[in-house]
Amino acid sequence: MFKKRLLYTAVISAIIFPSVSTQAAGFQLNSQSATGLGRAFAGDAVIADNASVAARNPAAMALFKENSLSLGFNVISTDVSIKEGTYNQPRVLTNGSEILAIETNQFDISGTDDIGGSSFVPNLHVIVPLNEQWAWGISAYSNFGTETEFEDDFPASIFGGKTSVKSMNLGTSLSYRLNQNLSFGAGIDLIYGVGNLKRDFDSEACMTIGGKPALCRDIQMNVIDVDASGFALGWNTGIVYEVNENHRFGLSYRYSPTVEAKGDVKAGTNEADSMDLPLPDMAEFSGYHRLTNQFAVHYSLQWVEWSAFDTLHIAGLDKEYQWKDAGHISVGGTYYLNNDWTLRAGYMYDISATDELKSISIPDSNRHWFSTGFTYHLNKKENIDFGFTYLMGESVTFDEQLNESLPVPSITGATTRADAILVGLQYSRTF
Repeated sequence: MFKKRLLYTAVISAIIFPSVSTQAAGFQLNSQSATGLGRAFAGDAVIADNASVAARNPAAMALFKENSLSLGFNVISTDVSIKEGTYNQPRVLTNGSEILAIETNQFDISGTDDIGGSSFVPNLHVIVPLNEQWAWGISAYSNFGTETEFEDDFPASIFGGKTSVKSMNLGTSLSYRLNQNLSFGAGIDLIYGVGNLKRDFDSEACMTIGGKPALCRDIQMNVIDVDASGFALGWNTGIVYEVNENHRFGLSYRYSPTVEAKGDVKAGTNEADSMDLPLPDMAEFSGYHRLTNQFAVHYSLQWVEWSAFDTLHIAGLDKEYQWKDAGHISVGGTYYLNNDWTLRAGYMYDISATDELKSISIPDSNRHWFSTGFTYHLNKKENIDFGFTYLMGESVTFDEQLNESLPVPSITGATTRADAILVGLQYSRTF
């Protein structure tokens, strides 16, 4: 019984846990607004050109004199591919009752693509000034999400599969203006998360770590299958310092909870009715400087506590991720062309959350965001925003093993890359 348990743990742990990728570091989404997308979110915690700033820094709501509404969406199309790589597949020779020898077959997995997908991410933000000092707001958006899926005929199915993680934030916040220079804000977030995870593998790989044929057939029939969802509460706080109307700074901090997702959680013969998904805290510093009547520069520095995502617990099995704290730095510019048009552009360097432990199912790497966008003012109260980003990921080369003490099954010389195109559209008005 002990050997059977050990076998399940060794095989299933290797399959279930290397499972996260998206268009930003870790499984973070930057998709709170089309306006921010058009400038690579540079300065987004303090610019406050529409109500979407409530999602980045609640203190910035103090900058609004009128009720403000923003409603929009971002579409994310991710291109994840394996440029190079060899899958080393064990071939077990038996006499029907015992293993005689183990050979290695090699499969070229170069050119594997279409692993990523497309996502539609809506957002809604409302800010209501209550008086000269207080303002209230609500926001609905997403901070985290990912989806990857390998084809059914992918030869290294023991290392790949389907992963889908989605979240939605519903937040409310208050801001308080202390004086003409300093404002504070705080809010709470109700976070809803949904996770779906499936894995499959072959019985020959099972037998290479000592499993008997009958047992391995049983494991093959009991694939990884997780379908769970849950709620959790988080909070955020922020501060804005205004030097004058043309120069200001913002600092915000967001506490992200561990979401307990309840549902069907199966890993081999192990079953559970819930799993925990730890989410990282985030801090962001932004600056905005209007240098002339027509031109402004802005920037942001964001820190994400990905080290909180160190271990995942699924149906009694634990796996270390060894992720590191990461974040991004972004710079941008805004050109106020005339009363009808505002143009913007930005660049972001997004730092990978993965460290030494990498996987074909985690095509995470340092990313470069090249962004542009515009605002068209329909009238003094209404405008339309458009944002576009081409995200270019750096190629990463590594080896991956099911177990460090076993040469096969394994992947050698894998080179992965994840690029993406993001498009955003948004309607905003004051009233």
